[in-house]
Amino acid sequence: MKTLNIYHKIAALLSLTLLSLQSYAQQDPQFTQYMYNMSVINPAYATAEEGILKLGGLYRTQWVGLEGAPRTGTFFAHTPINDKIEMGISFTNDNIGDIVNENNIFADFAYVLPVGIETKISFGVKAGIRMFDTNFNGLQLQSGPASGDNAFNENINRAFPNMGIGAFFFTDTYYVGLSAPNMLSTKHLENENGIKATGIENVHYFLTGGYVFDINQNLKLKPAFMARGVKGAPLAVDITANLLINEKLEAGLGYRLDDAISALINFRVTQDLKIGYAYDYTTTNLGDYNSGSHEIFILFDVDLFGFKGGYDRSPRFF
Repeated sequence: MKTLNIYHKIAALLSLTLLSLQSYAQQDPQFTQYMYNMSVINPAYATAEEGILKLGGLYRTQWVGLEGAPRTGTFFAHTPINDKIEMGISFTNDNIGDIVNENNIFADFAYVLPVGIETKISFGVKAGIRMFDTNFNGLQLQSGPASGDNAFNENINRAFPNMGIGAFFFTDTYYVGLSAPNMLSTKHLENENGIKATGIENVHYFLTGGYVFDINQNLKLKPAFMARGVKGAPLAVDITANLLINEKLEAGLGYRLDDAISALINFRVTQDLKIGYAYDYTTTNLGDYNSGSHEIFILFDVDLFGFKGGYDRSPRFF
């Protein structure tokens, strides 16, 4: 039976399920390399590269060394169907201490419209299911087994339908996106066993943007930002600035307002394969109890019909 530290494990658990006397907002998983995980955030994200299937995966371990800290994994795939329609799927798993486990499976649809010679705007919707599970078996509190507390004596296994919307304005060198990937509020916990315990998933709003500045032929500056807002939680703002060298090696720094500073690096192994890593250093008091957060991603393009000739394509910057 695994012994859990109540001040760390339960604090992390409460941050997700929010067992309290009131209703608060649950935060969606956070990502440092959000610019390469855009499909999960915004269903309108589109590349408009016909014949190219884009695959991506990201794994994040947050607050390493803190017992019960979150672990998050995502996967996405999307491709244009024609010059106006792009479709895809996304999967996210969010796990806290092997006690709280949440899986999200969504299908995405985006409609792309040209608004200029090089500019396009897309509107997207996503629909799918959110599966929420808890496992309190073996959970130990300082006062004794959790099974003796009515708030923890019954595991939860529930599924909720959900949908999201978004808009994405883009060219080859910049983008601006606005989205709400989970539009339907859901109650994870309600009054049970005479205890008022509520965990509510509120609507999250994301505003994102990025630009590529040509410093010279071999060096580019890529600033980006993401703002996340949800009722009952403070506004979260991420700002990053990366340098791209010879369209191969990319490195930079990021800052999450009142939370963390980050170092990011990625490398284009081939024209169709990119891998990356990010490290977050926690700047709050929580930093005394963890050694930071780690995040890795892999992006892979598949030329479905061989029309693009593989290596004659210009790499996408976001």
